[in-house]
Amino acid sequence: MERGTRDQMLGRLAEATRSVAVAHPTRVAVDGPPATGKTTLADELAVVLRHQGRHVIRATIDDFLFPRAQRYPRGEYSAEGCYRDTHDHDALNRVLLDPLGPGGDRLFRHAVYDHAADTVLSPPVTAAPADAVLVFDGVFLLRPELIDRWDLRIFVSTALEKTVDRAVIRERRVSSRADVERRWRERYIPSQQLYLATVSPTDHADIVVHNDEPQQPAWEIRAH
Repeated sequence: MERGTRDQMLGRLAEATRSVAVAHPTRVAVDGPPATGKTTLADELAVVLRHQGRHVIRATIDDFLFPRAQRYPRGEYSAEGCYRDTHDHDALNRVLLDPLGPGGDRLFRHAVYDHAADTVLSPPVTAAPADAVLVFDGVFLLRPELIDRWDLRIFVSTALEKTVDRAVIRERRVSSRADVERRWRERYIPSQQLYLATVSPTDHADIVVHNDEPQQPAWEIRAH
Protein backbone atom coordinates (compact mmCIF):
# COMPACT_ATOMS: atom_id res chain seq x y z
CA MET A 1 0.00 0.00 0.00
CA GLU A 2 1.32 3.42 -0.98
CA ARG A 3 0.01 6.72 0.33
CA GLY A 4 0.69 10.25 -0.87
CA THR A 5 -0.70 13.34 -2.52
CA ARG A 6 -3.23 13.28 -5.30
CA ASP A 7 -0.58 14.34 -7.82
CA GLN A 8 1.65 11.46 -6.72
CA MET A 9 -1.21 9.01 -7.14
CA LEU A 10 -2.03 10.35 -10.61
CA GLY A 11 1.63 10.11 -11.53
CA ARG A 12 1.69 6.46 -10.56
CA LEU A 13 -1.46 5.78 -12.59
CA ALA A 14 0.07 7.52 -15.61
CA GLU A 15 3.25 5.49 -15.17
CA ALA A 16 1.21 2.27 -15.05
CA THR A 17 -0.59 3.34 -18.22
CA ARG A 18 2.71 4.01 -19.99
CA SER A 19 3.98 0.58 -18.99
CA VAL A 20 1.20 -1.23 -20.88
CA ALA A 21 2.79 -2.75 -23.99
CA VAL A 22 0.16 -3.46 -26.62
CA ALA A 23 -0.01 -2.96 -30.40
CA HIS A 24 -3.37 -1.21 -30.21
CA PRO A 25 -4.82 1.65 -28.12
CA THR A 26 -4.51 1.12 -24.37
CA ARG A 27 -7.96 0.61 -22.83
CA VAL A 28 -8.03 1.80 -19.21
CA ALA A 29 -11.02 0.97 -16.99
CA VAL A 30 -11.74 3.21 -13.99
CA ASP A 31 -14.30 1.17 -12.07
CA GLY A 32 -15.99 1.77 -8.73
CA PRO A 33 -19.30 2.44 -6.99
CA PRO A 34 -21.27 5.65 -7.68
CA ALA A 35 -19.91 8.74 -5.90
CA THR A 36 -16.48 7.27 -5.14
CA GLY A 37 -14.80 9.92 -7.29
CA LYS A 38 -13.97 7.70 -10.26
CA THR A 39 -15.17 10.20 -12.89
CA THR A 40 -13.06 12.96 -11.35
CA LEU A 41 -10.08 10.62 -11.19
CA ALA A 42 -10.55 9.58 -14.82
CA ASP A 43 -10.78 13.23 -15.92
CA GLU A 44 -7.61 14.08 -14.00
CA LEU A 45 -5.73 11.07 -15.37
CA ALA A 46 -6.75 12.09 -18.90
CA VAL A 47 -5.28 15.57 -18.31
CA VAL A 48 -1.98 14.13 -17.07
CA LEU A 49 -1.71 11.75 -20.03
CA ARG A 50 -2.44 14.56 -22.49
CA HIS A 51 0.27 16.69 -20.89
CA GLN A 52 2.61 13.75 -21.50
CA GLY A 53 1.74 13.83 -25.20
CA ARG A 54 -0.72 10.94 -25.37
CA HIS A 55 -3.85 11.04 -27.52
CA VAL A 56 -6.64 10.39 -24.99
CA ILE A 57 -10.16 9.17 -25.74
CA ARG A 58 -12.40 9.93 -22.78
CA ALA A 59 -15.64 7.96 -22.45
CA THR A 60 -18.07 6.78 -19.76
CA ILE A 61 -20.56 4.00 -19.08
CA ASP A 62 -23.30 6.64 -18.74
CA ASP A 63 -23.22 6.96 -22.54
CA PHE A 64 -23.95 3.25 -22.89
CA LEU A 65 -27.17 3.06 -20.90
CA PHE A 66 -30.25 1.40 -22.26
CA PRO A 67 -33.09 3.91 -22.79
CA ARG A 68 -35.11 4.52 -19.65
CA ALA A 69 -38.12 2.53 -20.96
CA GLN A 70 -35.91 -0.59 -21.17
CA ARG A 71 -33.77 -0.43 -18.06
CA TYR A 72 -36.27 -0.91 -15.22
CA PRO A 73 -37.99 -4.26 -15.94
CA ARG A 74 -37.45 -5.30 -12.30
CA GLY A 75 -38.51 -1.92 -10.89
CA GLU A 76 -36.85 1.44 -10.43
CA TYR A 77 -35.30 0.51 -7.08
CA SER A 78 -34.20 -3.02 -7.93
CA ALA A 79 -30.57 -3.68 -7.05
CA GLU A 80 -30.45 -6.71 -9.33
CA GLY A 81 -31.94 -4.61 -12.13
CA CYS A 82 -29.27 -1.98 -11.58
CA TYR A 83 -26.59 -4.61 -12.10
CA ARG A 84 -28.18 -6.66 -14.88
CA ASP A 85 -30.48 -4.38 -16.91
CA THR A 86 -28.92 -0.93 -17.02
CA HIS A 87 -26.02 -0.91 -19.49
CA ASP A 88 -25.70 -2.01 -23.09
CA HIS A 89 -22.49 -4.04 -22.87
CA ASP A 90 -22.92 -5.53 -26.35
CA ALA A 91 -22.94 -2.04 -27.86
CA LEU A 92 -20.00 -0.96 -25.72
CA ASN A 93 -17.93 -3.89 -26.95
CA ARG A 94 -19.09 -3.53 -30.54
CA VAL A 95 -18.56 0.20 -31.12
CA LEU A 96 -15.73 1.06 -28.72
CA LEU A 97 -13.80 -1.64 -26.88
CA ASP A 98 -13.41 -4.20 -29.66
CA PRO A 99 -12.47 -1.69 -32.39
CA LEU A 100 -9.71 -0.40 -30.09
CA GLY A 101 -8.58 -3.90 -29.10
CA PRO A 102 -6.46 -6.65 -30.68
CA GLY A 103 -7.29 -6.99 -34.36
CA GLY A 104 -9.62 -3.99 -34.26
CA ASP A 105 -9.75 -1.38 -37.01
CA ARG A 106 -9.53 1.53 -34.49
CA LEU A 107 -12.74 3.03 -35.92
CA PHE A 108 -14.92 3.73 -32.89
CA ARG A 109 -17.90 5.58 -31.46
CA HIS A 110 -17.63 6.95 -27.93
CA ALA A 111 -21.38 6.80 -27.14
CA VAL A 112 -24.70 5.23 -28.12
CA TYR A 113 -27.02 7.09 -25.74
CA ASP A 114 -27.79 10.66 -24.66
CA HIS A 115 -28.64 10.50 -20.97
CA ALA A 116 -30.05 14.02 -20.76
CA ALA A 117 -32.43 13.53 -23.68
CA ASP A 118 -33.03 9.79 -23.11
CA THR A 119 -32.41 9.12 -26.80
CA VAL A 120 -30.27 6.73 -28.80
CA LEU A 121 -27.17 8.29 -30.39
CA SER A 122 -25.17 7.39 -33.46
CA PRO A 123 -22.22 9.81 -33.49
CA PRO A 124 -19.78 9.84 -36.39
CA VAL A 125 -17.11 7.15 -36.44
CA THR A 126 -13.69 8.39 -35.32
CA ALA A 127 -10.29 6.86 -36.10
CA ALA A 128 -7.92 6.37 -33.17
CA PRO A 129 -4.13 6.36 -33.49
CA ALA A 130 -2.48 3.09 -32.50
CA ASP A 131 -0.85 4.67 -29.44
CA ALA A 132 -4.05 6.31 -28.13
CA VAL A 133 -5.32 5.76 -24.60
CA LEU A 134 -8.99 5.16 -23.81
CA VAL A 135 -9.81 6.32 -20.28
CA PHE A 136 -13.23 4.87 -19.51
CA ASP A 137 -15.05 5.30 -16.20
CA GLY A 138 -18.15 3.60 -14.89
CA VAL A 139 -19.75 1.05 -12.62
CA PHE A 140 -19.45 -2.73 -12.96
CA LEU A 141 -16.60 -2.55 -15.50
CA LEU A 142 -14.83 -5.70 -14.31
CA ARG A 143 -17.87 -7.93 -14.81
CA PRO A 144 -17.51 -11.05 -17.00
CA GLU A 145 -18.94 -9.36 -20.10
CA LEU A 146 -16.18 -6.73 -20.07
CA ILE A 147 -13.25 -8.01 -18.02
CA ASP A 148 -11.11 -9.20 -20.94
CA ARG A 149 -11.50 -5.95 -22.87
CA TRP A 150 -9.29 -3.85 -20.56
CA ASP A 151 -5.53 -3.44 -20.76
CA LEU A 152 -5.31 -1.70 -17.37
CA ARG A 153 -7.92 -2.10 -14.64
CA ILE A 154 -8.27 0.54 -11.90
CA PHE A 155 -10.81 0.17 -9.10
CA VAL A 156 -11.69 3.24 -7.01
CA SER A 157 -12.75 2.24 -3.52
CA THR A 158 -14.58 4.27 -0.87
CA ALA A 159 -16.65 3.15 2.11
CA LEU A 160 -20.14 2.66 0.68
CA GLU A 161 -21.76 4.65 3.49
CA LYS A 162 -19.55 7.62 2.60
CA THR A 163 -20.87 7.57 -0.97
CA VAL A 164 -24.36 8.40 0.32
CA ASP A 165 -23.19 11.69 1.85
CA ARG A 166 -21.22 12.54 -1.29
CA ALA A 167 -24.25 11.81 -3.46
CA VAL A 168 -26.52 14.04 -1.36
CA ILE A 169 -24.08 16.93 -1.85
CA ARG A 170 -23.57 16.19 -5.55
CA GLU A 171 -27.28 15.95 -6.37
CA ARG A 172 -28.73 18.51 -3.97
CA ARG A 173 -29.82 20.81 -6.81
CA VAL A 174 -31.86 18.15 -8.59
CA SER A 175 -32.98 15.68 -5.90
CA SER A 176 -34.07 15.79 -2.28
CA ARG A 177 -31.97 14.12 0.38
CA ALA A 178 -34.73 11.57 0.94
CA ASP A 179 -34.82 10.63 -2.75
CA VAL A 180 -31.04 10.32 -3.00
CA GLU A 181 -30.83 8.23 0.16
CA ARG A 182 -33.59 5.91 -1.05
CA ARG A 183 -31.92 5.33 -4.41
CA TRP A 184 -28.56 4.71 -2.78
CA ARG A 185 -29.78 2.44 0.02
CA GLU A 186 -32.29 0.44 -2.03
CA ARG A 187 -30.65 0.31 -5.47
CA TYR A 188 -27.05 1.48 -5.76
CA ILE A 189 -25.43 0.16 -2.59
CA PRO A 190 -27.13 -3.29 -2.75
CA SER A 191 -26.20 -3.56 -6.45
CA GLN A 192 -22.57 -2.87 -5.55
CA GLN A 193 -22.75 -5.46 -2.79
CA LEU A 194 -24.08 -7.94 -5.38
CA TYR A 195 -21.20 -7.03 -7.72
CA LEU A 196 -18.60 -7.35 -4.97
CA ALA A 197 -19.99 -10.72 -3.87
CA THR A 198 -20.35 -12.27 -7.32
CA VAL A 199 -17.42 -10.77 -9.23
CA SER A 200 -14.86 -9.69 -6.57
CA PRO A 201 -13.67 -6.81 -8.77
CA THR A 202 -10.76 -5.86 -6.53
CA ASP A 203 -9.29 -9.31 -7.15
CA HIS A 204 -9.15 -8.49 -10.87
CA ALA A 205 -7.93 -4.90 -10.59
CA ASP A 206 -4.34 -3.99 -11.46
CA ILE A 207 -4.58 -0.94 -9.19
CA VAL A 208 -6.92 -0.22 -6.29
CA VAL A 209 -7.21 3.43 -5.28
CA HIS A 210 -8.58 4.06 -1.78
CA ASN A 211 -10.33 7.39 -2.19
CA ASP A 212 -11.92 8.01 1.22
CA GLU A 213 -9.65 11.08 1.52
CA PRO A 214 -9.32 12.33 -2.08
CA GLN A 215 -6.43 14.71 -1.37
CA GLN A 216 -4.51 12.04 0.56
CA PRO A 217 -5.32 8.82 -1.29
CA ALA A 218 -3.76 5.42 -0.84
CA TRP A 219 -3.23 2.93 -3.61
CA GLU A 220 -2.20 -0.65 -4.21
CA ILE A 221 -0.51 -1.79 -7.41
CA ARG A 222 -1.12 -5.49 -7.88
CA ALA A 223 1.03 -8.02 -9.69
CA HIS A 224 -1.14 -10.23 -11.91
